[in-house]
Amino acid sequence: MKNFFSIFFIAIFACANAQESNETANRFFYELNFKPKKDSTKIDKVMTILDITKTKSIYRDYTVIAQDSIIKIAVEEMQKAGVYKDLSKTIRMPKFSEKIDKFYPDMKVMYVEKVANGFTPLNIGYSENLKFDWKILNDKEKVGSYNTQKATTEFGGRKWTAWFSSDIPFQDGPYKFSGLPGLIVKIEDENKNYSWVLQGNKKVNNFEELSYAEKISGGSSKVTEVSKEKFNNTFSEFKKDPLATARPHLKPEMMSQKMPGSDMTIGELMKKQEKMYKDFYNSNDNPIELEKKVTVGQLEKVGKEKEKK
Repeated sequence: MKNFFSIFFIAIFACANAQESNETANRFFYELNFKPKKDSTKIDKVMTILDITKTKSIYRDYTVIAQDSIIKIAVEEMQKAGVYKDLSKTIRMPKFSEKIDKFYPDMKVMYVEKVANGFTPLNIGYSENLKFDWKILNDKEKVGSYNTQKATTEFGGRKWTAWFSSDIPFQDGPYKFSGLPGLIVKIEDENKNYSWVLQGNKKVNNFEELSYAEKISGGSSKVTEVSKEKFNNTFSEFKKDPLATARPHLKPEMMSQKMPGSDMTIGELMKKQEKMYKDFYNSNDNPIELEKKVTVGQLEKVGKEKEKK
């Protein structure tokens, strides 16, 4: 029964990446408005959070964390009754699965995603030492209740405008952004594909990065760090076949068994989860960071340099 629940939660909580901590955190809530499809004018939105602790900050989608108590009650009821209940209709799916850590004081960035390793979730990530070339301007503006100043930069193939507040003494911001003399209150690219706006903040006492959902699905603080190239290849393969590593452990006779107290078989559950995964990853083809395109001129330059050698 425990394995069945693990399979279910691996599929539902694609954004689960965490580490336990008992310290106090400053939690900043950013509403993100974004365009999920390149060729569409549709704008979607989600609440994201930046948790700032003494040693690092953690940026992620807030959707699953916000439903933690609901999930806990529902799972405990299932475990007590020994009956499977499909929670996919009650629980909202996150919009983004990545987690981004920035380690103080050097602001080294660790970008983390979750892949499946059999029935167990596995965190893989790559690190970057990013130095944003900010141009701080004299323009000032009130964003909500915050007094802010304007700054611009280029990153990930996009031009960004940020508004930061020196009244909030954290040189941090949503996603990978950091390095301004104050917290970033608002930031968006010039075409408004992605736009974050700070909505509020609160102190979180006895802060634990690991949520209840992550704990019961085998979540771990350990991150397997790989090169960015290997990360992209591994995650790309995972998105093509999310249940590839779990499938060999499921024998045909097991696939025909019904979930406790349900008419759904394990095989049907697996197919449903696979579709959920693929729908989730196919819902956004407009990434924050655009892929770098190599021009003909750049290829010719590389060729000439090789000839000289």
